[in-house]
Amino acid sequence: MNYAEDQSTLAVQVARLYYYQGLTTEGIAQELGLSRPKVSRLLAHARQSGLVEIRIHDPQEGPQKLEHDIQQRYGISQVKVVAVPPNSDEEEWLQRVATFTANHLNGLIHSEMVVGLAWGNTLDAISRQLNPKRCTNVDIVQLNGSGNVYTISNFYTSEIYSRFAQNYGARAHFFPVPAFFDYPETKQAMWQERSVLRLIELTERANLLVYSVGAAGARVPSYVYAEGYLEAKDFEELDREGVVGDIATVFFRKDGTYQDIPLNKRATGPNLSLFQQANHALCVVSGLGKARGLHAALIGRFMNELIVDEPTARALLQF
Repeated sequence: MNYAEDQSTLAVQVARLYYYQGLTTEGIAQELGLSRPKVSRLLAHARQSGLVEIRIHDPQEGPQKLEHDIQQRYGISQVKVVAVPPNSDEEEWLQRVATFTANHLNGLIHSEMVVGLAWGNTLDAISRQLNPKRCTNVDIVQLNGSGNVYTISNFYTSEIYSRFAQNYGARAHFFPVPAFFDYPETKQAMWQERSVLRLIELTERANLLVYSVGAAGARVPSYVYAEGYLEAKDFEELDREGVVGDIATVFFRKDGTYQDIPLNKRATGPNLSLFQQANHALCVVSGLGKARGLHAALIGRFMNELIVDEPTARALLQF
């Protein structure tokens, strides 16, 4: 057992004494032969690393009521609604959700794991709030290509995966292909290459998938809709197909269906059945413009855990 594991084990022991048995920091220090500052640092480590999650159950039925209602309506097992300050804007909501998710991930990501990530504004925000946790033999996999007609190598997306890899001492596996090919035949040919097949096989073994729902009308614009990945004819096609959102640049309609959408044949993201069948599919959403797409994604059962800000959760339940 290395130093980091020793610290985590001791932090759990301290947290149990503090939260379960009600001991003071002085009492814990005496019982374990530690200094009070050491106990305080261990408690802080337990919170920051995700070993402890503090949830406030509001008797006035705020976020917890929303969580229950979403679970009941959509049949999803885990929902976490993040409270935001009154009169705050959507940028603040995203930061609150990103900070909450970053702490939550430390309770989910551990040694000997494969984690698939779909790039975008939400994952970028999360990557900037991560709390260091050293793991061994963790693979961080890019779920979909990020190149466009201007460049095959996208610094914005590579930074997201690099931050995650550095935070967890993991290996980053980049997907050096465009977000969309010009022709379906090009994708079919690329998907026969051994290097691509290896990455797809790694994706299919992922223990955890983390992603958001993209939407064209979001107030904080989804990256793929705002940065030149789609042309006017593509937007017209998506409108004709009744598309309301995407996951990893694979599009879906308002009823949660995604089959036979022409643009998906050129998209490099995984078939959405990957998210339906995943052991742990964590979707993180913030912003009222994404509520409609989130509603469709929940109907399509593309997640089994959701983290969402409180105003968006309320908007979701209006559908």
